[in-house]
Amino acid sequence: MKLKQLFTAVLLACAMPAAFSQTQPDQWLINAAKIEPANYYGITVANGMIGVVSAPEPFKVKNVVLAGAYDLYGRGRVSNFLNSFNLLNMNLEINGKRVTAAGVSDFKQQLDMHHAAFTTTFNYGADASIKYTYYSLRHLPFTVLMDVSITAKKDITISAASVMEAPDALRDVQNYYNEIDRPHTTISLLTSTAKSPTGKLQLCSSTTFLFTEPHGSEPRIIHEMWDSNMHLMRFGKTIKAGETYTFSIAGSSITSAHNDDPLNEAERLTIYAKLEGHDRLVKFHNQAWDELWKSDIQIEGDPQAQQDVHSMLYHLYSFSRAGTSFSPSPMGLSGLGYNGHVFWDTEVWMYPSLLILHPEIARSLLDYRFERLEAAKRNAFANGFKGAMFPWESADKGVEETPVWALSGPFEHHITADVAFAAWNYYCVTQDKTWLKERGWPILSATADFWASRVERNGPGHYDIKNVVAADEWAENVDNNAFTNAAAKVNLQCATQAAQLLGVTANPDWATVAQNIPIFTLPNGVTREHDSYKGEGIKQADVNLLAYPLKVITEPAQVKKDLEYYETRIPNEGTPAMTQGIFALLYSRLGNGDKAYHFFKDAYEPNLNPPFRVIAETKGGTNPYFATGAGGIVQSLLMGFGGLDITPDGIVQIKSALPSKWKSLKLTGIGPDRKTYTVKN
Repeated sequence: MKLKQLFTAVLLACAMPAAFSQTQPDQWLINAAKIEPANYYGITVANGMIGVVSAPEPFKVKNVVLAGAYDLYGRGRVSNFLNSFNLLNMNLEINGKRVTAAGVSDFKQQLDMHHAAFTTTFNYGADASIKYTYYSLRHLPFTVLMDVSITAKKDITISAASVMEAPDALRDVQNYYNEIDRPHTTISLLTSTAKSPTGKLQLCSSTTFLFTEPHGSEPRIIHEMWDSNMHLMRFGKTIKAGETYTFSIAGSSITSAHNDDPLNEAERLTIYAKLEGHDRLVKFHNQAWDELWKSDIQIEGDPQAQQDVHSMLYHLYSFSRAGTSFSPSPMGLSGLGYNGHVFWDTEVWMYPSLLILHPEIARSLLDYRFERLEAAKRNAFANGFKGAMFPWESADKGVEETPVWALSGPFEHHITADVAFAAWNYYCVTQDKTWLKERGWPILSATADFWASRVERNGPGHYDIKNVVAADEWAENVDNNAFTNAAAKVNLQCATQAAQLLGVTANPDWATVAQNIPIFTLPNGVTREHDSYKGEGIKQADVNLLAYPLKVITEPAQVKKDLEYYETRIPNEGTPAMTQGIFALLYSRLGNGDKAYHFFKDAYEPNLNPPFRVIAETKGGTNPYFATGAGGIVQSLLMGFGGLDITPDGIVQIKSALPSKWKSLKLTGIGPDRKTYTVKN
């Protein structure tokens, strides 16, 4: 009996490593095998311009969002993101019966983060096994692709339809279908156009089929008009038992915010995709993502953290792209959250990681602000100040877009310094003096002029900044908020440094103002959040941002004192994810890797939603994907555990501490020179 027990134990011990390795999270693949439609939070496939959000039903997507497309409708009498045409929905009939969720089994979905591909597989009774994958093509900003594969278990007849559906908010929908014959192919185009709610924008989408059959033997396409908001094109095919039939749908979506002739351009882009062909589309898409992932964060010793960090990077990369002059909102392209507006979430939380990993993408985010600098100057003038005052919420025009009921619009002024600091850091990382002269200096000088006019000069050491909404947004209409004052001070100092670098004369008043903006402390020596602060709970990091990223507080003992005080003022619920990312970053820099790890995990694990571990804004929240939080957590890895630091001379590495369970942290493709940095335990 004992020998038998021993033999069994040895077998189990030998089997454990293999079984364990099979249950480890894959660093690139997120699998969803148990999908509950009532508890489903979709994953976004995006290329920085067009975002497609998944759904728990076969051949459906939840919505399609385009960066830069806004109109006045819905909430708050301000500009809102728009849902574009749903151009990837499909109908499939097998033997005359529509495939629906009720008739499928073994329904699974998977996100391949390495190549931004979303795949769904399922069985349809005893008739067929089905697989489809869609992409938001990285190399073609307005174009999507869906591959469909149907394996017959017995002889079947299918009818497959590409469905074009207009969201309810759009009006004056017009539908078109036409065929273009060429000697080697026939191009079928399913096209729709509509006006945005006020008529400000024209939105257009077009799709086409890509077949594998030789020209002349492709299925015949039939166009069907269902109603004003929906039409489709379909084909039929007989598939013999054991055979697999494949086809693809390529489509483009664009608006008059992106092109002066969006209707024709949507069809041109779709024709281009058709004639490029499936294999070339996938090849260049994959190459573009391979290039992005040369800048990566690799954790040894924590497979789940590695997968989660890849998900965060995947979303930051998906929600932005070089050469666009667009800037991501807190929810990126995952839906209509926060109206698609741009906040400090970009400059303070998402931008720093992109600047370290992909400066060319970070530049696009700054181009967005530079192109709206004149609007910021008009905003300052309207509020009685000089220089440029950036809006708290910004959309397409750069005017203030905060709903009137939210006091952050007229009072959360630190956004102006956040933009300036981002511009200065771009120069620090790239050392690009031409950019600094042409684009950075206009931002830095105009924002410095703002703060010189914004302060109230009440004697030496009392150039007060009164009546603001703090970075801790529960503190409304307070005086001398620590983060606002410190950010203004840094803005003025950076403008002065930029002038010296460029050989131009800085306004001497900038340095005077910077020296006299106060930062106060409580009787116990803790940095005081604002003049009337008495220890109450706070919504999010404020004082702690003075240690990072502002570096106004640098003494480790003071950093630690402020951390230990304010980490106990953050409630367990209702606060945004990025705060704990800052705590993790600072504790790692202080040498406490395990306490840093606690806050690293606490920053996002309570915020995850099924089935793809997408991050909501708050613990227990249900509004993913919160790209702001991802940006703060990625900073904890790059600038915290990884020790990277942005200085006027470029990126350097300072001392930091890893969690004890991590063997190493490797950062690749860092900065303009694409360097590699490693930290080991």
